Formats: sequence, C-alpha cells, structure tokens
Amino acid sequence: MKLTSRARFSTVCLHAGQEPDPATGAIITPIYQTSTYVQDALGQHKGYEYARTQNPTRMALERNLAAIESGKEGFAFASGMAAIGAIATMLKSGDHVVVSDNTYGGTFRLFDKVLRRYQLSFTYVDTSNLDEVERAMTPATRMLFVETPTNPVMRLTDLRAAAELAHRHDARLVVDNTFASPYLQRPIEFGADLVTHSTTKYLNGHSDSVGGIVVAHRDDDIEWLRFVQNAEGAILSPFDSFLVLRGTKTLPIRMQAHNANGLALAQYLSAHPKVQHVHYPGLPSHPHHALAKTQMRGFGGMLAFELGSLEAARRMLNGVKLHALAESLGGVESLISHPASMTHASVPAERRAAIGITDGLVRISAGIEDIDDLTEDLAQALENV
Repeated sequence: MKLTSRARFSTVCLHAGQEPDPATGAIITPIYQTSTYVQDALGQHKGYEYARTQNPTRMALERNLAAIESGKEGFAFASGMAAIGAIATMLKSGDHVVVSDNTYGGTFRLFDKVLRRYQLSFTYVDTSNLDEVERAMTPATRMLFVETPTNPVMRLTDLRAAAELAHRHDARLVVDNTFASPYLQRPIEFGADLVTHSTTKYLNGHSDSVGGIVVAHRDDDIEWLRFVQNAEGAILSPFDSFLVLRGTKTLPIRMQAHNANGLALAQYLSAHPKVQHVHYPGLPSHPHHALAKTQMRGFGGMLAFELGSLEAARRMLNGVKLHALAESLGGVESLISHPASMTHASVPAERRAAIGITDGLVRISAGIEDIDDLTEDLAQALENV
C-alpha cells in the first residue's frame, strides 16, 4: 500500500501513514494499548521505549494527518485545547499574538484567563479585514492565530494574504482548521506555518472521541513540538487515535454529504420568513462568498442564523426533534446549539455582542441525514417561534 507522490486526497485519507500490521497482516492499524515496551538488551530497542513518548497507533494517526494537511509532521494531543496549548509554548514572555476576534470561546478563555498570566499579550481583530490585522501587528508580534471560517458567524480570512502579512512581520501564521476540515481547505498550501484541529469534530466524525492535532512543516517547529508533546504529556490515547484513523478513512465522502446538507439548510433558512439572517459562506449574500469559492473546496456543514431574541431561539431549540441540542460539531448526526449560552458562554457579553453572537443566534452542524427530514424538523420547530 505504498502511496505515490501523486496520490489524490481521498487515497491519502485512506492509506497515508499506515501499513498492514507486520506481525499479522491486519489491514487496520492495531490499538497498541501498552504503557511500555520490552527492550532487547540494554540500549537496544525497536524504536519504542515508553508510551507517552511513542505509540504506534498514535504515530500512524500523526503521519496520516500530516499527509492529509500537506505538512511534514503531526502531533496528536488529548484535546483540541491541549493542541493549542502546545502551540502557545512556542511563545516567550513579552510576545504578542494577533487573534481572530470571533475565535472559539475555549481558545479565548485559554489566552485571556491563563496565558496572559505569563506576560503574553493578545489583540483580537476581525482577521477577515487584513488592514485591521496590519494595524494590530507590533514589533513584539510573534504569531497570527486565525480561524476561518469563524465560529459561529462564519467570517473568512484570506489565507494566502494572511501568511504573507505574518511573514513580513517575522510572525508565524497558525490556522485553526477545525470548522472547515482539510477536505475543504489545507492552510499550509496557502503559506500557513502551523495547522491545528480539534480531532473531536470532522476528522473523527462520529462524536465518540476527544482529541487534537498540530501539523507543522518547519523543522524548528517540529523539533519543539516533539519535545513539548513528550515533556507535557497531554498525548492522545491509542484508542482515540484508532477512532480518528477510522474517521479519516471516510472524511471525503462524509464531507460531501455535510456540504450538500449545509448548503440546502442555509438556502431553506434564508427563505424562511421567521429567520432574519443566515451566516453561511455558500450563499451569494455572504460577504466572503467569492473568497470561499477560491480557497475552499465547498462551503461546509456549519451555519448560523438569527431569530431576533433569546425567547425565539429558546422556542426553536426546544422544539427540534431530529436535530440534537448539544455542543460540538462535525459528527454524522445533526447538532443544534445556542452559542451565547453554550460554546461561547466564556466570552464576555460585550465581546459577544461586538462580534455578532447575539442571544437570538442559533448554530447548526449539519449531519448526513436525509435533507428532507432535516428541513421538516426545522420547519416544525420554527412553528413555535
């Protein structure tokens, strides 16, 4: 199962980083559920010494995801936030980071409540506006941390231009690619230095694992991340690594269904009289629709829509039957949530208001169910509004 250098994306997802088990010929990478490895003699081992440092299942996943994201090496962590925390260890006291203002609430919490204690500073700007990014850069800026599309109002950042801007200021471009997945966009191909994901979401795809990944292509970053992964120890377990490997095998076909359902739901909601506005880059009304068509291979399964008030959102959310009211995203089942009180509750109310996360905003992660069932469910729930 040797891949050629010209292997296409679906083939890479299915085979990269994995070989049949040498002991048995098992086509699926085994779950190496072990804490240590017996050595042949003092100073002689088979490349594995201790499971925090090396595990064959985790290493297969890391190679797989590095290939999927067009990077050189990947590092798997116990959660998406642990992955972002590892990236943050590349910074030193006094360093400055420019961040997408509509960043995930957990990322904001880590940056604002934890890392500022270590004399790091953060400026939050609308990274879809590169003039704002340019104005925010200082001589101390070492990182531009971008989400695109953003969670949940779906703003896009021009990745190629952002990479050029960051490098002009001697800063790294870090892209949280969770919302898009590498099926839709691969930021390293646009010049990003580091890409991170919550593997919990589209990469796993089945809502049964929590994890994170950092993919790098600079040798100095790879050396540091390997050291930090072992030193801090927030590694992804063998079983979770196995689950994500299972997920990446079907990523392309799942994303085709997510894309189709996301677009169909956005179109349905945008025409509904009780919906004030829909945030979805696949709609021509979206301010970044043209950019989405140039740097994404589809528009994804994530969308948000405005109902005008908390009471309207509550009535709608309490009325759904097929959509599951739950946090997270990217699973095969459709999820619906209220960002202001769920995923972004840790973001101060005034900041939420400034970036468009109102009390009437509802977010959907479109699954892969039959689209007629999904639209019928939304229709009957909106009758309560």
